[in-house]
This record gives sequence, structure tokens and C-alpha cells, in this order.
Amino acid sequence: MNIIIKELDLELINDYLDFFDNRAFTDGNPNGPCYCTSSNMDRETERKMISEFGNDIKGTIRKYAVEMLSKGKIRGYLAFDGDESIGWCNAADIESYSSFIPEIARKNTCGKTYSIVCFEIAPKYRGIGIATKFINRICNDAKEKGYKAVEGYSKIEKDYTLFDYNGPISLYEKAGFSEVLRSEKQIIMRKIL
Repeated sequence: MNIIIKELDLELINDYLDFFDNRAFTDGNPNGPCYCTSSNMDRETERKMISEFGNDIKGTIRKYAVEMLSKGKIRGYLAFDGDESIGWCNAADIESYSSFIPEIARKNTCGKTYSIVCFEIAPKYRGIGIATKFINRICNDAKEKGYKAVEGYSKIEKDYTLFDYNGPISLYEKAGFSEVLRSEKQIIMRKIL
């Protein structure tokens, strides 16, 4: 297995769609179907998309994803095993996310910040360190681009499940992040670069 992390660009759109069409959420994960559109979508567009769901929720979300991808509105990283896309991490400048970032984080930035908002990894590739590879690549790229910090937003839940798309606190701690803020529902984990 040779896992490679690539930053999403126009040349990787078909790989992105292939991942969400064929490998993401194939284990019955309650976060699916998803093409990771909501985090990069304003509330009005999200409401419009939901109103169009009908009997084809996945098809409607995919349609919006294609439009957003072609306009560069979805940013992040794909993981590959050879030529097959096997994972996704939505990560970009904190300002790229209209309402997905907790308000407490927006009010307490420490300078130019890169945000990690979600992970999805094909079921057979989970638990082998791909999320850590994503974080390491993101931190390296953010530092090269002049960012001061990278943040992740772990959820606080009584019954933690493997379906937490934000990533657990332990994942961020392992990558050198520290808890900087806590709200009722989330913990803001930050790494100064």
C-alpha cells in the first residue's frame, strides 16, 4: 500500500467524485450520502439544495458538488492508494467556510488560520494513519503558504462513534495540536506553525 495525499485541484475532480460515488460512506455511516458540500455552502444555497432532494438526495448533492468543484468552492485533500481515491479531508483558509466554523473559533483566531473541518476515509482504509497523513500534509502546506496556525474542531459527545467526521481530540493531540477553546459542543484544537 502506497498512500499519497494530494491537494484538490481541477484535474482531481473526477477522482473526488469517484471517491464519493463509490467508496465514501459504504459502511452505512449516518453522515452519508455526502459530497462534503455543506461546509463550503452558504445557508441559502444549502436550503435550496435541500428543497430539491425529492427521491434522489445523493444525486442532488452530487449535482451541487460538481458545480461547486468547477468553481473552486470546495477545497481540501484526497488520499490515494495507487490511482484510487480512498479518502478526503476538507481543509482551507478559515474564511472559506461561511457557517461551518464554530463562532467561538472565529472570535479567537491567532492570525492567519487554516481550518480542518472534516474527514471521510473509505472503510477498509480506516485505522491505518491516513487522517494523520492528511494533517501532516495540511500543516506543511499551510506553513509554506504563510499561515500562522492550523485548527481542527472536535465534537464533544457522550457517545463518541467512529462516525465523527471532525476527528477525535486524540488525533489532533498526536499531531501536536493543543486544546485552545471549548464550547458546549466542540473543542477547538490548534497547532501553531
